[in-house]
Amino acid sequence: MPISLQPLTREHAASFCQLVIALAEFEKLTPPDAAAQGRLVEDALSEKPRIEVWLAFVDGAEVPCGYLILVETYSSFLALPTLYIEDVFVLPEHRGAGVGGALLKKAATLAYERGCGRMEWTALDWNVNAQRVYEQRLGAKRMSEWFLYRMTRDDLARYLAE
Repeated sequence: MPISLQPLTREHAASFCQLVIALAEFEKLTPPDAAAQGRLVEDALSEKPRIEVWLAFVDGAEVPCGYLILVETYSSFLALPTLYIEDVFVLPEHRGAGVGGALLKKAATLAYERGCGRMEWTALDWNVNAQRVYEQRLGAKRMSEWFLYRMTRDDLARYLAE
């Protein structure tokens, strides 16, 4: 099945937001509300984008079946950029058809072309199917010596008020 990857456009903004909602449901998380969806689109399509979004289409479909969000970070030790995959998601009915692989290959190609020293992402501990793909098909290595820490907006406000 032919797979085409295209950068997000305003024309596909609503479909992109539906895919993000589908990912939230898959991960059993609260999906973005209307305001957050608006910010997602603006952060991707503004004059100085904060995120880079790629959509996957199969068989010439008008509606995307998957997406990829990328952001660039920086490694001080390598003195090179890192391409970080924030999200990679394919609708369940399109899994196993190469869509996820095409999105990951797009990310790897962009990282290599941009001179990145590495590409990184996270996977939920219960998503063993994704972990298997990353480790066996891509040859990615799970980092066990680093722990992910997070502060929510409320945490930040509390900390800054101290």
